[in-house]
Amino acid sequence: MIEALQNLWHQLLEFASQFIIPDWGALIGLLPVLLFIGLVGPLLTIAVLVCLIYVARRPRTSIALAEGPRRAEIGADGQPVFPTAEAHCHRDALIYPPGATTCDDCRDDLVVLCPKCGVGRNATMRACGSCGLEINMKSRLQTVFRAVGPPPGGAAVA
Repeated sequence: MIEALQNLWHQLLEFASQFIIPDWGALIGLLPVLLFIGLVGPLLTIAVLVCLIYVARRPRTSIALAEGPRRAEIGADGQPVFPTAEAHCHRDALIYPPGATTCDDCRDDLVVLCPKCGVGRNATMRACGSCGLEINMKSRLQTVFRAVGPPPGGAAVA
C-alpha cells in the first residue's frame, strides 16, 4: 500500500514537473515570436485605434438642400419685408436664392434692393442704376434634387 502511494506521488510529481520546470530550449526558440507579438501587437493596436478615431471624428461633407423660394416676413404694417441684395418677387412675396432671375409662380422678373442706396433694380442687372454698386452673388448651396420615379431608361439601379 505504501508503495502504491509512493508510485502515485512520483507520477504526480513527474506530471507537475512538466509545468513547473520548463524546457528552456523550447522557450528560447519562442523568444523571437514573443518579441514580435510583444512589440508589433501593441503598435498595430495603436494604429487601428488611431484610424478608428480619425474615421469617427473626421469632418463630414455637408450638403445643404436648396429648397427654392421662401416666403418673405410680414412687417408691422402688414406688408412683406424684403432683405437687401436678395432677389424677390413683389407680387408673390417670395425671396429667391442667388442666381434666380424670374419668379416661378407668376413669371415676373425678380427685383433686387441695392444695399447701398435701397433702390430696386432688375435681378438680371449686375450694377445698381442709381449708385453703380455691383452686386454679383453666387449660390454657395449645392442643389440636390430627389428623383420622383425610376431613373431614365426604365431600369432601376441596384
